[in-house]
Amino acid sequence: MKKIIGSTLIGTGLVAAALSLSATANAESAAITIVQLEAQGFDVKLDRVGSAPLDQCEVTGVRNPRERTELVRVGDRGDRDFIPVIVKRTITVSLDCSR
Repeated sequence: MKKIIGSTLIGTGLVAAALSLSATANAESAAITIVQLEAQGFDVKLDRVGSAPLDQCEVTGVRNPRERTELVRVGDRGDRDFIPVIVKRTITVSLDCSR
């Protein structure tokens, strides 16, 4: 049995996507922002201030996009090629729910 080697990578494309989402986010789009990130495969972590319902929250930031990958061997028994496979994506969305 071959061993799977794990590594953690942060893609520059993820950072760019996170920054563009936070720059355009407003009170009406908090739920939309979260749903869009989940649709992209992210496990969304919320960092919120206040206790208002989600539809009254404002997105103040989208940060810390991370991808955890594992190198998986491909090919036949004699082949030693490995490819990175994304096994988990996480991101944090900051909300202001104090209104």
